[in-house]
Amino acid sequence: MIELRSDNAAGVAPEILAAVEAANTGSALAYGGDDLTAHLQEVVRTVFEHPTARVFPVTSGTAANSLALSAATPPWGAVLCHPTAHIIGSEGGATSLFGGGVVMRGVDGAHALVEPARLRATLEQVRWGDPHESQPSVLSLTLPSDYGTVYLPEQVGELVSIAREFGLRAHLDGARIANAVAALGCAPADVTWRAGVDVLSLGATKNGALSAEAIVAFDDRIADELVYRTKRAGHVTSKMRFQSAQLTAYLTDGLWLRLAGHANERMAELVAELQSLSPYGVRLEERVDVNMAFVELPAPAIDVAAEAGLQFYRMGPSTVRLVTSWQTTVEDVKEACARLREAVLGADGSTG
Repeated sequence: MIELRSDNAAGVAPEILAAVEAANTGSALAYGGDDLTAHLQEVVRTVFEHPTARVFPVTSGTAANSLALSAATPPWGAVLCHPTAHIIGSEGGATSLFGGGVVMRGVDGAHALVEPARLRATLEQVRWGDPHESQPSVLSLTLPSDYGTVYLPEQVGELVSIAREFGLRAHLDGARIANAVAALGCAPADVTWRAGVDVLSLGATKNGALSAEAIVAFDDRIADELVYRTKRAGHVTSKMRFQSAQLTAYLTDGLWLRLAGHANERMAELVAELQSLSPYGVRLEERVDVNMAFVELPAPAIDVAAEAGLQFYRMGPSTVRLVTSWQTTVEDVKEACARLREAVLGADGSTG
């Protein structure tokens, strides 16, 4: 079997397992009062080049998103995001739960990215100050998007600038932010606080960690609320040192970017083969910026590929999602390409 369903399906990176093992000696104060968690604060401030950033380890991306957003908006507020965003379509209303009834509103745009003109139009149409309408309070951007596309730093800045004109805060869902930063070749600060982002959901589990995610707050008011909100939600874990050890290893010496860059490179190799099969009904449904591709294939070829041991998500009768991870090897990609080619050409009635 060749795993292409999700980077969530991959194992734990050896460097991160080693960090957990190293942390598993002696005793340490519970609930984040340990030296490893204190050190993580300094690591995050160094990596993001922000002297007062504060980090809150949590156990899932859903927790990171919903708690970050709940700390940034009042219960009568609304969170604006792209209609394809994970927070609006795949988290079971967690933001509304932890936000006390916060409303989610979609703002569309090509390539699964919020379009500036539509954002401005949406905000201009709000009945500001009218208690009959939820008041937009936060703009949430997903980087990379749930379709694997990325915003450039200047695009993040433009959208946040528009939101600021109307008094909104800015949140970044960075479940795969390492893949985006690796692809963009920019500094992590460039697509976060330097672009105006107030709070970041920092993903790690998809990129080699073991149930370790984090919220990074660049705004002290949001951070102050998160002290209580993370506890109330059950995310101030007693043995937080093991999450902190993972996140520290993840962010140290560029490990997170190397792991993500590897996944991106494997996807680029896979995409090259897919593009060579375009004469046989293979089409990329969206541009591929990171380690995720949505691909249209002849329907019979999907069944053949699955029977040949390729694991992927079916998104429709003739569409699949393919995702590579830090664990995907060059050999995996070569074999996946061979099986896909055989499946497609067989469905086309071609040979060779």
